[in-house]
Amino acid sequence: MPAPSSRRSGGRAARKAQRARPLPAADRPVRPGLTGGRYNPLSEADIARIHRAALDALAEIGLADAPPSGVEAMCAAGATLGDDGRLRFSRALIEDLLARPRPDLVLHARDPAHDLELRGTRVHFGTAGAAVHLVESDGRSYRDSTARDIFDAARIADRLDNIHFFQRPMVARDIADNFEMDINTLYACCAGTTKHVGISISDPAFAPGVFDFLHLLAGGEERWRARPFVSASNCFVVPPMKFATESCQTMEFCLRAGMPLLLLSAGQAGATAPAPLAGAIMQAVAECLAGLFYAEAITPGAPVIFGTWPFVSDLRTGAMSGGSGEQALMTAACAQMHRFYGLPGGAPAGFSDAKLPDMQAGWEQAMSAVMAGLSGLNLVYEAAGMHASLLGYCHESLILGDDLIGQALRCVRGIEVSDDNLSLDTMRAVCLGGPGHYLGQPQTLALMQSEYVYPALGDRSSPKEWEEQGRPDLIEQARRKKQDILSAPSAAALDPALDARIRAAFNIHLPR
Repeated sequence: MPAPSSRRSGGRAARKAQRARPLPAADRPVRPGLTGGRYNPLSEADIARIHRAALDALAEIGLADAPPSGVEAMCAAGATLGDDGRLRFSRALIEDLLARPRPDLVLHARDPAHDLELRGTRVHFGTAGAAVHLVESDGRSYRDSTARDIFDAARIADRLDNIHFFQRPMVARDIADNFEMDINTLYACCAGTTKHVGISISDPAFAPGVFDFLHLLAGGEERWRARPFVSASNCFVVPPMKFATESCQTMEFCLRAGMPLLLLSAGQAGATAPAPLAGAIMQAVAECLAGLFYAEAITPGAPVIFGTWPFVSDLRTGAMSGGSGEQALMTAACAQMHRFYGLPGGAPAGFSDAKLPDMQAGWEQAMSAVMAGLSGLNLVYEAAGMHASLLGYCHESLILGDDLIGQALRCVRGIEVSDDNLSLDTMRAVCLGGPGHYLGQPQTLALMQSEYVYPALGDRSSPKEWEEQGRPDLIEQARRKKQDILSAPSAAALDPALDARIRAAFNIHLPR
């Protein structure tokens, strides 16, 4: 019988060889669209009470400040306009709306391999936000974010397996003209990644130019409509319970142009939404139901995402506390409401109040990311890279977030129980005259890549090994990976002839 050290050494070599073999995408331990829904902070009775209260709010309070075009469309669909200028929606009207069959929503990407199917409790993680600063991790400092920073973030996200879509996470503060800022943000995103892209349109007057750009990029309007690879976040309400007039005009244009929309209600508990968590959730649900009604009145079967995004305040100061346990709870509860309505939904999780990628950032990001995934949230926005309560974005944190999300997705996947997985036959082979351990067993080698997730940068070495390796620093490793990615050409770079046509039509600030 060989010595124990020989057995262990042979097992280690076999495991290394097994890890070196590439896995088909379907056999990977984590992947886009894993099914969540195991974590439910709300009971069925809670959900029913929130739903009833939201219907009462829509029928009794309603929403103000819709543009004339929206008033006309919603009144034609059954809403009533009061003498106080508020649109109200009867319980029967909303129940009829929710009873209509809706097709599954697919968010397309320029590369079809990255298409996202938003059905049931399939979970996808991505970026988002409007941070005005880039976090410089090496100098522990903040500076104004730029179009180049957005482009670099897109290029990094394109190379990260657990970032499934890329929505603009920063504002290009180096571009003064707002239309050029919108166009250059769109260019930076699409030139940096072939994954699904999300943007915002800052003024309804800019929407026609944005679609001129998209039609040029897609190869014509017909091709764009067949596979719309860009969606828009639309803050159609100003909480509490007012339509955002100009954003609604943008929404109408985008819906008619075939763009998927995130209908986003972002009240802040204790400030622009009720302080109780249940009340903040209820208001967001009511506002998004009004948004859904509006969208259906403009374009029946509209490709919309139910974007309940209630945020949390630190009631001592009034500042946002996005890394809090309360935020994680509200996001998970919103996922339950999306599921209750049978609607594709999105909400924020994985962002932090911490100013740097430190221990506080780690616990805040992990807690909410895991809870959002377990709740079955279709689209987890702002899931990597975001700091300072949405004011700062960090490229190194985006890279570290890929590791974090990988572990969160493994939690979402859960534990499969079968006769094979219960392993009685393997146990007999090991215990009854076998080696007494499972390290070199065929089952262990067969499952080590498909059952287990291994961090790309996270350190699992022993203290001795860590010393021998020169005490590697996690942030420094992320910085090196960023440099490796950004030193190579963008894998999503546009065809030179197409790029030339775009630059002839629009003032693109990024150099060729």
